[in-house]
Amino acid sequence: MELIQQNPELSAYLAVDEVIDHEHPLVRATVARLREDHTDAYSYAKAAYEFVRDTIPHSNDVGDLRVTWRASDVLEKRTGICHAKSHALVALLRAASIPAAFAYQRLTLGDTPDTGFVVHGLIAVRLDGAWHRQDPRGNRPGLGAEFSADGERLEWTPRAEFTEVDYPVLFSEPHPAVLAALKAAPDRPYLWKTLPEAL
Repeated sequence: MELIQQNPELSAYLAVDEVIDHEHPLVRATVARLREDHTDAYSYAKAAYEFVRDTIPHSNDVGDLRVTWRASDVLEKRTGICHAKSHALVALLRAASIPAAFAYQRLTLGDTPDTGFVVHGLIAVRLDGAWHRQDPRGNRPGLGAEFSADGERLEWTPRAEFTEVDYPVLFSEPHPAVLAALKAAPDRPYLWKTLPEAL
């Protein structure tokens, strides 16, 4: 699949804002710790990915009802759904001057299309002049994403027969519909009812 940059300016994929607050002291401190043992871009990007995937539990997996959306809050509270974890990873990458984007998939909630759909969040990192999608959601039995710049190793491959979709656009900011749902949700059960089913 050919990935398409939403914004042609690469600087947009290094930007800081209220969501990707990579100038926050906690983000900077996390970057500094990761950089101690990972000095080149690839090694650092892989370490940042594994840090978010493995040390910040997906809130649904552990029954955490809190909803996070700001990168520094995800790092502080150590919880988030796929979108929030993507925000944290993008912040860690951009803070290290590595361009990073937001990517999305439309997936079924269950094993058949009649279970409904949800938009799943992942990221893309730019290394050696190319974009590589990564899924920091967090592994569990039956799921096994890995960092890769040599072929995608994502949690899910959308199934065309279920009308699941890989969206090819790489966004420089979180999608507004996703972000609005995260910001408005008082808890995760409410969020599950309001996350978009498609983009």
